[in-house]
Amino acid sequence: MAALNLDEAEVGRARRAAARIAVDTLSQIEGKTTVAVERAVLRLLGVEGMTPEGVPWANRIVDDLLARGLLDRGAAAWFVRTLVSRGDSPAETAKHMALEGLDDEALPEVEPGELRDRMCSLAREGLDRVDRSRGEREERLARLGRGPEPLRYLIVATGDIHEDVVQARAAARGGADIIAVIRHTAQSLLDYVPEDGGIQGVGGTIANRENFRVMREALDEVSEELGRYVFLTNYCSGLCMPEMAVLGAQERLDVMLNDSMYGVIFRDINMVRTFIDQHFSRALLARAGMMINTGEDNYLTTSDAFQKAHTVLASQFINEQFALLSGLEPGQIGLGHAFEISPKVEDSFLHELAQAQMVRQIFADCPVKYMPPTKYMTGNIFQGNVQNALFNAVSVLTNQTVHLLGMPTEAIHTPHVHDRHLSLENVDYVFRAMQHLGEEIAFRPGGRIETRARKVLADAVAMLEEVAGTGLMEAISQAMFADIARTRVGGKGLEGVVEKAEDYCNPVGDLLKEERTAS
Repeated sequence: MAALNLDEAEVGRARRAAARIAVDTLSQIEGKTTVAVERAVLRLLGVEGMTPEGVPWANRIVDDLLARGLLDRGAAAWFVRTLVSRGDSPAETAKHMALEGLDDEALPEVEPGELRDRMCSLAREGLDRVDRSRGEREERLARLGRGPEPLRYLIVATGDIHEDVVQARAAARGGADIIAVIRHTAQSLLDYVPEDGGIQGVGGTIANRENFRVMREALDEVSEELGRYVFLTNYCSGLCMPEMAVLGAQERLDVMLNDSMYGVIFRDINMVRTFIDQHFSRALLARAGMMINTGEDNYLTTSDAFQKAHTVLASQFINEQFALLSGLEPGQIGLGHAFEISPKVEDSFLHELAQAQMVRQIFADCPVKYMPPTKYMTGNIFQGNVQNALFNAVSVLTNQTVHLLGMPTEAIHTPHVHDRHLSLENVDYVFRAMQHLGEEIAFRPGGRIETRARKVLADAVAMLEEVAGTGLMEAISQAMFADIARTRVGGKGLEGVVEKAEDYCNPVGDLLKEERTAS
């Protein structure tokens, strides 16, 4: 489809304002760490396992350090000092610290140079595991290839990983390219990762290492059967965001849902903690070669999609800049948007087309993820199927990268296998029927579609420049995103934010930053 005539100077203004916002926000969190970051570092250094009561060793160690005011030096320093003094392996050291605690007064000091060398050595071993997973993904993709764009993204959500596997295999055989496993309801509010792979989830499946492994193995098998690589998605959000990044990177997930503001706005997680956690998690996901998906589509569940379209675009610019500063390449930044204007609005299809083309055009190098209608799905499956067909049409016309299938049974129940089959039939028909339509038509200069896109862009620029002036945290407190206000000192998890001491060290973060700088 011919490009919209957008004002490139306005696009440049938006990016510059978003860059100022991201840099300013990161400068405010530079001197802080979180319990989740420290747990993630320990996991990369080799800390795995749980107590007889089911508490992950990483939690037990970090909670002990936090309670005694020792976490400000970084969990890695205490872990490696203990390892050196005992002469144990990382596994034995982790077990000792988790089950017997740390006697910091009796622990001998280690020469700073040696301490850093040992920390960095263990961190490199942890990152080597991430690199091996990335290498295996790249080998499989090169050998098997992947489906054509838009990639069909389909959700499974039974609460049982083995039932999820059945649905995932059926979906892949029906044409799905990306399988997303919905996480257990409210798992984002747990400040630990449930380690027991047999735990039954509610409204979704427990996200943990074992369940990541089970689904990845199943999708590898079906990928070989089909002769194309099937991608796996799960969540890298909530109070355990950095740890989810570690587990996803190690177990070769391909895509992780990771937004800079979703947890703050929709889960009331403290914003300072969220920005710290997302920066570290994105740096690790960048190293793992994974794609992130942001969550701007959620704004439209609380805000009007027509009146507040510019807030989605503004957030996309901000998410892009945060991601770039974390080391993600544009090809890893899957920005989200959605088909959510009320069907009762005249020319709603034209407005949706304008929004989709504008986003696809502005973020041309990013694998944009396009979300289906949900807010105005009523339970009328026939009307819902029509709404999804129009959504499918916009997606193929505007060459979206990732297309999340809409379900005709949205607003009725968690979709069954046959609901997914109907959705795949719908999208296959529309994509096939309109495959090259976009090459045959152009936008009328000054027409409704172009005028709408230019207005949304102008409004987003004005908003971004206002946020750059006030600061992002203050803008969130003023309910500028999704019409929901949160405060800097409110929300869940603030007690897990720690000021760094002068001799604080995060060997994983340091290595990732050094490599970003060197490249």
